Amino acid sequence: MSNKEISRRQFLGTSALAATGLALASSSTFGAPAYIQNLGKPNSLFKGVQVGVISYSWRSMPSSAEQVLQYCIDSNISAIELMGPSAEAFAGAPEAPARPAWTGGQRPQLTPEQQAEQAEYLEKLAAWRTKVPMDKFVQLRKMYNQAGVSIYGYKPSALGAKNTDAEVDYAFRAAKALGANQATVELPTSDAETKRLGDIAARNKIYVGYHGHLQQTFTAWDVALGQSKYNALNFDMGHYVAAGFEPIPLLEAKHQHIVSMHTKDRKTKANGGANLPWGEGDTPIVEVLQLMSKNKYKFPATIELEYTIPEGSDAVKETAKCCEYARKALGA
Repeated sequence: MSNKEISRRQFLGTSALAATGLALASSSTFGAPAYIQNLGKPNSLFKGVQVGVISYSWRSMPSSAEQVLQYCIDSNISAIELMGPSAEAFAGAPEAPARPAWTGGQRPQLTPEQQAEQAEYLEKLAAWRTKVPMDKFVQLRKMYNQAGVSIYGYKPSALGAKNTDAEVDYAFRAAKALGANQATVELPTSDAETKRLGDIAARNKIYVGYHGHLQQTFTAWDVALGQSKYNALNFDMGHYVAAGFEPIPLLEAKHQHIVSMHTKDRKTKANGGANLPWGEGDTPIVEVLQLMSKNKYKFPATIELEYTIPEGSDAVKETAKCCEYARKALGA
């Protein structure tokens, strides 16, 4: 069957049933003998392609480290790019002040009082990061691994231009303790900043994956790639399509520099760029996953759930649908 003959909507047609089945299968293993629990572990490695998820996908839900792990299990996802707050809370970080709820779109504005609280919190967090031992991060890795989930990426708020070198170093040390080969951050606009991050990444032998949005172009990462072999791409295929580009030429040319790829379905720039359920946009998810399998690309395809969650569903159910879509796309 050719790619053109594959109905993208067909994947969505049965995924809701599959997602329900996965959730039931995972919940039914609790209290079972160890060998049965092992059989119930998630597995999203399909035809050599590791399908993962960024925990940002569950931002609309409570997200402790333990809850995020359960979301992985319920979605049949066996690998994750873990956002900083869950891991840092597990490791005993100072508690963040309450913020207005945010589920996407424009981030809510803080009042002057909230801004002052946030500034004080960031000072405490920076000090904590410079001193925290890695034991709890190792414990977190083991907890995930025992449940069948590997952590391949770590995305704390410690890699920005305002973060100290000590905080940046912490981010890479924590990533290593978690078992990840990369820490991820938005692509800086400053060449000096990518040089700084690349140098600290090299000392820790952990990649820094630079994530892009609509500013992504074919050459957007070239300066950073020339500065350090530990500077790499945390490529976002959906945003790249919405910016007006075809992702396959970039993947073929730069795959050796990609450490992870955010996967979502967006319309092209000409078609408005909307973020839609998988199979309804213009992003060639099926073709890209099959290319990754055929060419044995080693980087994971990270589900990043950004489309509007349908009424009656939730972020875990939708993530499970995306995972099932990927499995069917690869014929696994």
